[in-house]
Amino acid sequence: MTIRIGILGNPDGWYVHDLKRAAAGERIEVVSFRDLALRSDGRGGVSVQSQTISDPASTDSSYRNLTPGREPAVAMAYDALLIRTMPMGSLEQIIFRMNALHSIHRRGVPVVNAPRCLEIAIDKWLTLDCLQAAGLPTPKTYCFQTRADAMVGFEEMGGSCVVKPLFGGEGRGLVHVTDPDIAWRVFGAIEQISGIIYMQEYLEHPGFDLRLLVIGEEVFGVQRHANNDWRTNVSRGGTAKAYEPTPSEIALAIRAARTIGGDIVGVDLLPTIDGRLELIEVNAVPGWRGTAQALGVDIARVVLDRLRSSLRASATKFPDELLF
Repeated sequence: MTIRIGILGNPDGWYVHDLKRAAAGERIEVVSFRDLALRSDGRGGVSVQSQTISDPASTDSSYRNLTPGREPAVAMAYDALLIRTMPMGSLEQIIFRMNALHSIHRRGVPVVNAPRCLEIAIDKWLTLDCLQAAGLPTPKTYCFQTRADAMVGFEEMGGSCVVKPLFGGEGRGLVHVTDPDIAWRVFGAIEQISGIIYMQEYLEHPGFDLRLLVIGEEVFGVQRHANNDWRTNVSRGGTAKAYEPTPSEIALAIRAARTIGGDIVGVDLLPTIDGRLELIEVNAVPGWRGTAQALGVDIARVVLDRLRSSLRASATKFPDELLF
């Protein structure tokens, strides 16, 4: 069974090339977020177009170009859309792109991960709230809009916290704040740009965390070790080592994935030196480069197999909406 997969991602990125390498008959085509277009003809017609992009690594000189104005059954010819990125944009652009993904998903093209899952996972506070509502262990976390409130929260956390961007990943923008004067400056800078001050308690850990990659019912684990840094992200210079998660860790990762409606997600667990295991983050566009290298597993192939098996079982439904 040959399937056609549209990837919303960077055509020059490592993950797109890895998926194309791993493809065994599947047609891998790149769709640009900027070219998502919606047209209503009274029947809710949706059109998607992609840039024609030269791919020197492929024998095919260009990707298929789907142009707007066709009937939805033709334009939405992909068997599935795999989300590999969400580029920066204005508030209107981001909302429109998510609306487009919802429209596509409702019309029978599975979007992985589902639009609602993406909306939850991109927002650290919303993710945390969903995980807490499901009874999963998460760190003490505060969200503020003003420096004055944040300073009170900083003191309540004992004068040590991790400040994170509300939207963001790969360890970018994380600051461990332990000094009141530095806290005053950091919180003030965030307030000045109309940002949200998202802070979590700093958890002492043994120098590593756990990244559990959930793909359907399969879970692949690595320990991510920090190198001269408290952050363990591989993108920040950390190293991934093969790790066999315990049954309870596997169950926790799958529960976290299902809580936000994810089918392919990365779950970050942090063991603390006082014996706790905290759920730090759930990533709906997870990387797997370090995991694949550490485990010697072709993760791209596993991702494609997951899409194939889900589509083969036509009764399988990808989650579209979560009601809270």
